[in-house]
Amino acid sequence: MKFYEDRTIVITGAAGFIGSCLIRHLNDLGIYNLVIVDNLGSSEKWKNLVKKRFLECIHKDQLFSWLQERENQIEAFIHLGACSSTTETNANYLLENNTHYSMRLAEYALTHGHRFIYASSAATYGDGALGFSDDHALLEQFEPMNMYGYSKHLFDLWLKEQKVLDKVVGLKYFNVFGPNEYHKGRMASVLLKMVPDVLQKGEIRLFKSTEPLKFGDGNQVRDFIYVKDVVKMTEQFLTNDARGIFNIGMGTPGTWNQIAKAVFKALERPEKIEYIDMPTDLVGKYQNYTCADMNKYKQAGLVMPTYSLETAVVDYVRNYLVPHKYW
Repeated sequence: MKFYEDRTIVITGAAGFIGSCLIRHLNDLGIYNLVIVDNLGSSEKWKNLVKKRFLECIHKDQLFSWLQERENQIEAFIHLGACSSTTETNANYLLENNTHYSMRLAEYALTHGHRFIYASSAATYGDGALGFSDDHALLEQFEPMNMYGYSKHLFDLWLKEQKVLDKVVGLKYFNVFGPNEYHKGRMASVLLKMVPDVLQKGEIRLFKSTEPLKFGDGNQVRDFIYVKDVVKMTEQFLTNDARGIFNIGMGTPGTWNQIAKAVFKALERPEKIEYIDMPTDLVGKYQNYTCADMNKYKQAGLVMPTYSLETAVVDYVRNYLVPHKYW
């Protein structure tokens, strides 16, 4: 990382969930030459930044004016900023915030020869009928199930159409969970709700399956991955020569029942699971199965996750959720 000692890394979405954890990881590596970008507003996101070191914090709307005449001061961008709500219905907002903003930032980075690493999403794969391969040749075939996924998908497609996918790094994050997601509300991982439910009511509620012939209640499958692994996997792209889109997941499926059982274990409470109907606004937009195809990632010799699903849940619950701590 000495490569970055005299130049800055610009991180957008820096006060968010993955962004703030990435700052912690980089700080732990002795990297402080960070310019962070976000819209803190009146939310509690600012708490994610406490005890973290960086050079400057910039509002997302001021970034492009700040970048003027700073081309030689920057080494890399890690673009994590986006509206990540899968239930957001304002398509114009998502296009402007997630797609067009990303296009503009990528153009700046590529024009000036900066490393550009950005967050795509497993939501771009839709219902998974076509699989979860990060092969560029398959991009046009995917059908996202919600506008958030589509806004991310459009940016992936734009990069391919501009013939620059081999000049950037796109990371398709799967179901990330872990510390620093208190501010996310309904979009936080269900562990944030599971823990108080167990402590106060002695039970966990899971959605009934909308495809009972394929998945039993609570056995809907997701590729859950711990944020501590995610930031290590992201950081490595600052110093390697990899290019293109890569899945960021475990590559092994987990179920909601497994998550729930790990929570009961972490809290040392008896298991009690109740299955409830899915909210109507999620029906048809809910992925019952996700599992990252990690072959391309492995073939590139990249760092694989080290936390198992159970050890990740136990670490998160005991060391962060119960004492309400940040990382």
